[in-house]
Amino acid sequence: MSITVEEKNRLIKEFATKDGDTGSPEVQIAILTSRISTLTEHFKTHKKDNHSRRGLLKLVALRRKLLDYTRKKDEARYKDLIKRLGIRR
Repeated sequence: MSITVEEKNRLIKEFATKDGDTGSPEVQIAILTSRISTLTEHFKTHKKDNHSRRGLLKLVALRRKLLDYTRKKDEARYKDLIKRLGIRR
């Protein structure tokens, strides 16, 4: 249910704001979005997995907090990020 190392490195390279950037909100949100989509696919076949569903809700809440932070700091970065990730607001 977690993402692979290659997938994580690809996301870091794609969303990094500078070289070696792993902690910017864009990178964190991209990684969380990947994990959320993986878990969402998992729940299509495992409908009664409530323990993992709680983890999914925690990930969604964390991503929401990071998105709100990005939106508060820079509206243009926020809009670009949600457009690149294909998530709705």
